[in-house]
Amino acid sequence: MDIVTRFISQLFVPRQRAIRQFAQRTADIQHKQLQTLLSKAKHTEWGKRFDFKSIHTYGDFSGRLPLQSYDDIKPYVIRMINGEKNILWPSRVKWYAKSSGTTNDKSKFLPITPEIKCAQYQGGFDCVALYLLNNPGSHFFLRKGLILGGSHSPSPLNRRSHCGDLSAVLIQNLNPIVNLIRVPGKRIILMDEWERKIQAIVESTRNEDINSLSGVPSWMLVLIKAVLQKTGRHFLTDVWPNLEVYFHGGISFEPYRNQYEALIPSDRMRYMETYNASEGFFGIQDDPTDRSLLLMPDYGIFYEFIPLNELAETNNSATFPLEAVETGRNYAMVISTPGGLWRYLIGDTIRFTSLHPHKFIISGRTKHFINAFGEELMVDNADKAISLSSRKTGAKVKEYTAAPLFMFNNVQGLHEWFIEFEKMPSSLHEFSALLDKHLQELNSDYEAKRYKGISLQSPRIIVARENAFYDWLRLKGKLGGQHKIPRLSNDRKLIEELLALNG
Repeated sequence: MDIVTRFISQLFVPRQRAIRQFAQRTADIQHKQLQTLLSKAKHTEWGKRFDFKSIHTYGDFSGRLPLQSYDDIKPYVIRMINGEKNILWPSRVKWYAKSSGTTNDKSKFLPITPEIKCAQYQGGFDCVALYLLNNPGSHFFLRKGLILGGSHSPSPLNRRSHCGDLSAVLIQNLNPIVNLIRVPGKRIILMDEWERKIQAIVESTRNEDINSLSGVPSWMLVLIKAVLQKTGRHFLTDVWPNLEVYFHGGISFEPYRNQYEALIPSDRMRYMETYNASEGFFGIQDDPTDRSLLLMPDYGIFYEFIPLNELAETNNSATFPLEAVETGRNYAMVISTPGGLWRYLIGDTIRFTSLHPHKFIISGRTKHFINAFGEELMVDNADKAISLSSRKTGAKVKEYTAAPLFMFNNVQGLHEWFIEFEKMPSSLHEFSALLDKHLQELNSDYEAKRYKGISLQSPRIIVARENAFYDWLRLKGKLGGQHKIPRLSNDRKLIEELLALNG
């Protein structure tokens, strides 16, 4: 470790110690978070409506406040954007993270309060703290970090409010000191036209000494390939030889891992996953040998969980606080935040791998799975099976999605996989067979339904033309930022649109 990084690293030591205490203090931290949220919001419209002052226990809280979706809170958020105060959270909120979701073309606007911004920045600080803890030989502060983000603009509802990708909101409000070690400059990174932005980033950074990357894997890969094309190099380490870490999040890294390892052939390169969303910052990979994420319990968020198989269409789903969860079960996550989200179903599902401390993997989305034949196929199963099949066949998968195809009066069917390959497998038939094999190994329900093909036939792969997914995103106005392709769908709407675009 160089002298600059060694000196600055001392600032992270107290936080490293605090994180290590999570295993013993998580339940206590969480209940204090709930009481703090209720206390701060007790004079808001919602605080008065549900009498936050008289809520003393988790039972009071869960019994009094209903579960919420975005559609439920949308009227209140619109009022906040229009300048009203003390609705869901005290004071007027000026910044909103714009999220189009993955299956809905309509935008969601999620309040970014000062407390949410602080929590997001704390998450970034903690990522560096844990990285330095695990990599004492780092030269992290000796060089520049490249952060890939989106854009923001005045709200179409009220030009005194601003909305945009979460990354853009955070970059706009960064401490100027951080900008000294970050590239590219704000003028470039906040450009709103994605393809011009990529070229501008390439021009401004290709001669910089960069050692860290941050961003969504699919879009960072687009930038990396643009850098290599511009410089005429085959490997990113030929452009930035001191590259040492990539902080990634937003989507699973597994389908892209092979491509990154091929383009960055360095045994010094580290990959660190984060789980931060427009709604809040939730988890960080604290152990490089374990792909599970450490739940961060002290970012102002109170967590609840619903077993996925008990998630109801109504408000009748039973919820559990963090201390009541079990390992090995898929849970829909419910959050209450200092952004004014109360008992909000975020739409993600997680599965705990450890309880002391609480560590988990992101298993999918509450609406993104396939269960047409009782197979309960989750996104983490699909991502891992794609990754394993790619490694064994030499394939590189650029993007994919899958959906059920019904046959024989809906009694029998199969999964149709629409896959865009960066590099085709040596045998598509072998790839398909391996995909099926790994899915059966990873998911016992899928294995049972595949038994002798009684209810589920072997998967069918359709090869996507080059840039099919990119063109779909372009048509939807979803290039760049946090936008992503839904991996699994229980209906055929998305895959039919892609098939039509595929010709």
